[in-house]
Amino acid sequence: MAKHPDVAVVGGGIIGLTCAYFLAREGLRVEVFDRSDLGREASWAGAGILPPGNPAGAATPIDKLRAIGSVRFPDFSAELRELTGIGNGYLRCGGVEFLEPAEAREVTDLWRAEGIAFERVPDAQLPEYWHELGVAVRLPDCAQVRNPRHLRALVAACERAGVRLRAGADVSGWVATAGGRRAEAVELSAQERVHAGRFLIAAGAWSGGVFDALTRPAEYTPLVHPVRGQIVLLNTGIPEGGPVLMWGKRYIVPRADGRVLVGSTEEPEAGFEKANTAEAVAGLIAFATRLNPDLASAEVEKCWSGLRPATPDGLPFIGPVPGWENVFVATGHFRAGVQLSVGTAQAVAELLAGRPTCVPLEAFALDRKPHAGGTAAFRS
Repeated sequence: MAKHPDVAVVGGGIIGLTCAYFLAREGLRVEVFDRSDLGREASWAGAGILPPGNPAGAATPIDKLRAIGSVRFPDFSAELRELTGIGNGYLRCGGVEFLEPAEAREVTDLWRAEGIAFERVPDAQLPEYWHELGVAVRLPDCAQVRNPRHLRALVAACERAGVRLRAGADVSGWVATAGGRRAEAVELSAQERVHAGRFLIAAGAWSGGVFDALTRPAEYTPLVHPVRGQIVLLNTGIPEGGPVLMWGKRYIVPRADGRVLVGSTEEPEAGFEKANTAEAVAGLIAFATRLNPDLASAEVEKCWSGLRPATPDGLPFIGPVPGWENVFVATGHFRAGVQLSVGTAQAVAELLAGRPTCVPLEAFALDRKPHAGGTAAFRS
């Protein structure tokens, strides 16, 4: 690789790594910097749920971003496996979402308009312990991926594509031109400067600190803050899998090897502290056994937590940084990093290549006015 990369990516989670890979496929020299180990923060901790989608029928930019990931993930997974030999566990397992009766029609109308396949599960087919959970809707095209395997495949794919990966490289400052509208380099904590043609901030929950280090004339600092999510992994010892179960903001993801992932809490008050609490773990286990009483006898294999990057209106920030000619951003994907990663990377690669983007980026602009938005098509 040349001494100076064409693009320096600050952040080595699923968004930064996927963007780096897509940019390298465009023929650009790319270098990735991460403050810790690559892909070991929120990306590693997530459940890997991939809701269904249809880009042609998506009503909003965020729906289209999700739908792009839905339709492209099978081929992208195959591409990563062919390139690296690492399978990411992609599986079209189907799903069941439980909806509040008051919202069921609005949500299913969204799915119908987008062209998403679904069917209401008749009450007669529901287990007795599901009757009080709301309206059960089956989603045959819901899929899942194993996050740690996918991250390992992404790291290996980036290496094979010529991306230089720098773990433990914390960006502590920036060097700008005298006029202050163009970044020249990032400063690492080890008093090292790395020059690049363009810069992409994809540091997840830590993006705010990276922006704070930018010298003026930054016209907007995104309000990205961490929201802790705790997860419990159960092991039934019975390799049978099954559909993803989604109820509100919580879910059960059965793996084909008999493990069952149960999540997740939302704890904005935790700040940057990653920990598991007895109350949260007990609540998740109670939730799991309510949806599937057979899980009461499963082994609790491990628990962990991750820090999701949240924004005021729940939408990510994607696009140019106002006031800078060569600094861009892709962060704030909150609970949906995996499902939005492919669409985000496609949009970033198109933007930096000077082509029309797959989604209009105005909806994800840094200087947009946060809005409450409407009913979300999917929440997990």
